[in-house]
Amino acid sequence: MSKVNKAIIFITDGTEEIEATVTIDVLRRAGIEVLVCGVSEQRLPYYTCSRNLKIVPDAVLDFDPINFDNFNAVIIPGGAEGAKTLSENDQVQRILADFYAQGKVVATICAGCLAIKTAKLYKKKGIKLMITGHPTVRNALKDDFDFLSDRVVTDNHLITASGPGVSFEFAFEIVKRMTGVENAREVANPMLLNFLIDD
Repeated sequence: MSKVNKAIIFITDGTEEIEATVTIDVLRRAGIEVLVCGVSEQRLPYYTCSRNLKIVPDAVLDFDPINFDNFNAVIIPGGAEGAKTLSENDQVQRILADFYAQGKVVATICAGCLAIKTAKLYKKKGIKLMITGHPTVRNALKDDFDFLSDRVVTDNHLITASGPGVSFEFAFEIVKRMTGVENAREVANPMLLNFLIDD
């Protein structure tokens, strides 16, 4: 029986909707089960994103039972307000640290990259992880990480991206990591995005 690939993406009020919805869509097209998980102090029926798009979550952290052992990847989208909430949530930070320690995919984009600092995802022996992120968070990250100007950066199982305009590249990098280049290419072709896939 083939292994089921599952990813969890955290959202909250102020999440950047392009980064969240593009990633959810592309991963689901690739056959990856995606759980959209809300993060808030109270159970909310939906979350209002940075441009007022409303997203209904599949589950809400702290209110619904979630077996994180069943997931292969965790994703943090940006949006200044949303990224602040997610990077300050203790349980989200523990989940990021646990996934990273287990060699699972950890993927953050835009201001969401702040979460890898608060989760203390550092390489050992003084070697900094290579990352990217939105230019507005560069100063907050450059001392602890090797902050690059690339659109998408993959350092082993950590994937980071710079902002909403690279959401498709970010999503396909996750797909390649989780399911392979050929599957990513099969998904990209009918979307007319095959130029994003390289070996």
